[in-house]
Amino acid sequence: MKCLTSLLCGLLALFFNVSFGQTYWQQAVKYKMNVEMDVETFQYSGDQELVYTNNSPDVLKRVFYHLYFNAFQPGSEMAVRVKTGKDKNTRFKIEIDSLKTDEKGFLLVSNLKQDGILLKSKMSETILEVDLANPLLPGESTLLTLNFNGQVPLLIRRSGRNSKEGVALSMAQWYPKMAEYDYDGWNAEPYLGREFHGVWGDFDVTLKLDKKYIVAASGYIQNPKKVGHGYSDKKGKAKKGKLTWHFVAPNVHDFTWSADPDYVHDIYPGPNNVALHFFYKNNPKIIDNWKRLQPKTAELMSFYNQAVGEYPYDQYTVAQGGDGGMEYAMMTLITGERTFGSLVGVTAHELAHSWFQHILATNEMKHEWMDEGFTTYISTMAVDKILEKHKTFPIESSYRGYLYLAQSGLEQPQQTNANRYEHNMAYEITAYNKGAVFLAQLGYIIGADKLTTTLKEYYNDFKFKHPTPNDFRRVAERVSDLHLKWYLTDWTQTTNTIDYGIKSVKSTAEGSTSVRLERIGLMPMPLEILVNLKDGKKKIYYIPITLMRGEKENPYNIEWSVLKDWPWAFPEYDFIIDENLEKIESIVIDPTMYIADINRNNNEFPTSE
Repeated sequence: MKCLTSLLCGLLALFFNVSFGQTYWQQAVKYKMNVEMDVETFQYSGDQELVYTNNSPDVLKRVFYHLYFNAFQPGSEMAVRVKTGKDKNTRFKIEIDSLKTDEKGFLLVSNLKQDGILLKSKMSETILEVDLANPLLPGESTLLTLNFNGQVPLLIRRSGRNSKEGVALSMAQWYPKMAEYDYDGWNAEPYLGREFHGVWGDFDVTLKLDKKYIVAASGYIQNPKKVGHGYSDKKGKAKKGKLTWHFVAPNVHDFTWSADPDYVHDIYPGPNNVALHFFYKNNPKIIDNWKRLQPKTAELMSFYNQAVGEYPYDQYTVAQGGDGGMEYAMMTLITGERTFGSLVGVTAHELAHSWFQHILATNEMKHEWMDEGFTTYISTMAVDKILEKHKTFPIESSYRGYLYLAQSGLEQPQQTNANRYEHNMAYEITAYNKGAVFLAQLGYIIGADKLTTTLKEYYNDFKFKHPTPNDFRRVAERVSDLHLKWYLTDWTQTTNTIDYGIKSVKSTAEGSTSVRLERIGLMPMPLEILVNLKDGKKKIYYIPITLMRGEKENPYNIEWSVLKDWPWAFPEYDFIIDENLEKIESIVIDPTMYIADINRNNNEFPTSE
């Protein structure tokens, strides 16, 4: 039915935009790129056709591109930030200001047109600001074309050349990439070495380079018989010493590739007919570990399929390259000269990013903990199972990291923009450790079974939608039937800490035991109080908080007594144990240790001191 008036249409558009937020619409892109790389100079050139569709309710008069390689230059904003941070950013092994002309990175754009009309643009280091010739109306598409040339920086992290392990090309964040426009507006943050945000779309990419090189890339190879090198039984054929590789990657928000003349290429069958590709240097010292990694990767993918949801593509690639490990669309770059356990661990982490960053894809500049933290949590659990470690508390290291930060005086709220952390250490721990503890602690609050269901429903409801923290909270509330705004608020928007203690334990005239607890920290939590009796019996007293408007079910095969709610404003709480004090062996707050209590010295009676 057509709108009766333009005013009514405008009101309906406003309603849908407010009600559904960023999940109601997604911008769309279709890239077609032809690129040629000179492996001697590490310079490359290409052309790009980009069909951009405006699915937002807004008229767009400008667009923005990311030009990441421009950060790898002396005097760049990233170079300055690396030097002026309160602590060293250990991700950068080479001083950016020391890069020579033929070692720095750059990415330049020319001949930029909209539907054939030459456009005006302004390069602001890693961001290209572009004025459109014709405003892009809601629901309309436009064709943007350009030429580009770049130089691969010597610096290796996510991108670079000649890594310390000898990989020639690690090509991540290498092309002019359209910035994301969402409910927040344009996400055109400068690149300072942190996380990123992208538009989902389809990529059609041809790469032309020396025929000796073997290429690993996002997407599916389109000319396997021409390139050979493990993609087919035939040897690659090339003219004039170069070979062209053609890939397509559907419904992704990035495209990455790596290349080396000494790559070994294996294909291993993964779950649900997913082909697992492995590219690694032909180094006798690492080949055995890389062969052993392949079935473990299949097991890891099966674990994530069951714990979160089905991997939606037909291929995944693990390639040796870069420095450390970094996830990309349908592939990851990792260093390969590791112990077997470390190789499985880094692969587990980067593979898990496929779910939380490349399918769910939260905005990592704003909510990096939703990707890094959730990935850390699920990959830790996966490695514990796949490598049969059987740890009692697998996520313990994340708790240790968070508790160190919380007591350091250097913590900033978890919702801090990724570029705004004073200390790199604080950023790393907040994103990875505190993010992982968020999930583990949520499992304590709502129940481990409810957490499992929450993760699955979150993935199913929000894949390919760039969800926010509130989206995840609302799923958890629906699953658990508990109110959780207090948890999201205190944990992510403040640096409030959790600290509960046993203040006193006394016998009563009636022959029972009176316990007084105290809330010392500002952040509330429901409590489980374990009472161990001298005859071996155990009992748990469960204290909900008023803010939850409910309580979780008993998760243990132990007697469970639900007490009255503890309102946050009351610093103390009294309850009665129906046992004589002489019969009590011990009283413990949070025996599972899933509460991130910053001082556990006051959590037991009698004290261990």
